[in-house]
Amino acid sequence: MPQSQSKENQQPNIIYILADDMGYGDVSSLNPDSKIHTTHLDQMAEAGMRFTDGHSSSAVCTPSRYSILTGRYNWRSQLKSGVMNGYSRPLIEEGRMTTASLLKQAGYRTACVGKWHLGLEWVKQGEDPADVDFTKPITNGPTSHGFDYYYGISASLDMAPYVYIENDRVTSLPDRITVGDEEMGFWRKGPTGADFHHEEVLPKCTEKVLEIIEGSRNEPFFIYFPLPAPHTPILPAAEFLGKSGTNLYGDFVLMCDDVVGQIVSKLEECGLNDNTIVIFTSDNGCSPKANYEELAQLGHNPSYVFRGQKADIYEGGHRVPLLVKWPQSIKAGSVSDEPVCLVDLLATVAELVGVTLPDEAGEDSVSNLAVWQGRELAEPLREALVHHSINGSFSIRKGSWKLELCPGSGGWSSPRPGQEPEGASPIQLYDLTRDIGERENVQEHYPEVVEELTQLLIAYVRNGRSTPGAFQSNAGGVKWEQELTWMNEAESLS
Repeated sequence: MPQSQSKENQQPNIIYILADDMGYGDVSSLNPDSKIHTTHLDQMAEAGMRFTDGHSSSAVCTPSRYSILTGRYNWRSQLKSGVMNGYSRPLIEEGRMTTASLLKQAGYRTACVGKWHLGLEWVKQGEDPADVDFTKPITNGPTSHGFDYYYGISASLDMAPYVYIENDRVTSLPDRITVGDEEMGFWRKGPTGADFHHEEVLPKCTEKVLEIIEGSRNEPFFIYFPLPAPHTPILPAAEFLGKSGTNLYGDFVLMCDDVVGQIVSKLEECGLNDNTIVIFTSDNGCSPKANYEELAQLGHNPSYVFRGQKADIYEGGHRVPLLVKWPQSIKAGSVSDEPVCLVDLLATVAELVGVTLPDEAGEDSVSNLAVWQGRELAEPLREALVHHSINGSFSIRKGSWKLELCPGSGGWSSPRPGQEPEGASPIQLYDLTRDIGERENVQEHYPEVVEELTQLLIAYVRNGRSTPGAFQSNAGGVKWEQELTWMNEAESLS
């Protein structure tokens, strides 16, 4: 009979699995028309709760990850648009509370395994940011932000340097330069560790997570597992080739699905299943690198019924799969249509362990625990949600209304920034209840809604928070690109 954590320890374990660029429509329990059958994720949904209206704070990865760990909207940080690279300096501010630091103080063993992509302090040897001394310790990484242990890669799997990092050291010095030369197997040219092979990263990271679970039977643990997949390079293992019936991307999604199955099986083997919270989600929508056109010919849409894809202000950019399983407290097979955001993790775990967040932490985080536990809500969980695209464009969603402060996608799908039709409105307003595809811009018909949502967003910016509490400052102000009547006022906000 498997040994499990002692009955005296009632705090639940938490495993947060974050896919990289997986679309809402790639999970078959969320998309009845999906051609990719995600067996293990479907089983997870059957055993727990699936969210139909879950969102990342940003439509791209670095900013989304910042929000997940800090409980703060990404645009309040120094990064106002785009993403970081593998040599970038740290984004999380020194001393800022993270989900990991909160749980560590609450007695949890904390570990991060996988793709960090929030910046590291490499020891540089010259003016070139890529001129790194790999023999020296790395500082201000995961172990400086609440994690007892880290194993993984500095950024996306297509971004150099290609080395494994364990805590504050690379596991093996680079011994060659590699580059991916295929469309789906693409990675940028860069130094590669002697022990590093791109196709092994997901299996190796998964093995580390299983080892941590195995070694944590007698103490509560938090594992943050940001997968390097199904982001490029799209490299499914041989056993998954052709298994999805779609293309290599679909096969890679099934490999990620199998990772979830391995983790759940390990929890069951260790007697930890009932009191472990497993969260599965994605940092943003599916990338165009998945080849939407090819998938469409096969009858599959990674964005499901939503417009857009990764990088966009449209729903396809930030509406993500979100599944939560916790047999001890979440009703099996439950469904929530409540709008929630991945920025909510910090407040949720704070309520879970009985910690009151200080004013300077989790400024945009709202606990989802009541929804998880099926408690009746007297009012919507959130007043509104703010979204952000790759070029720094904003949208704000309240109820069924979504106001987008740009004339196009703000990202990579049509109309791209600077390529909008002549005379296109600088703002877009959609009623998602009747127009989930965001095709009918009704901003001219509802000026009062535009005004209400604009003022609400301005208040969120001005206050440095969207939750009750004392005023907080935004790092470096807030970037506003739109030529709107209120632009002068907005630009003055800090």
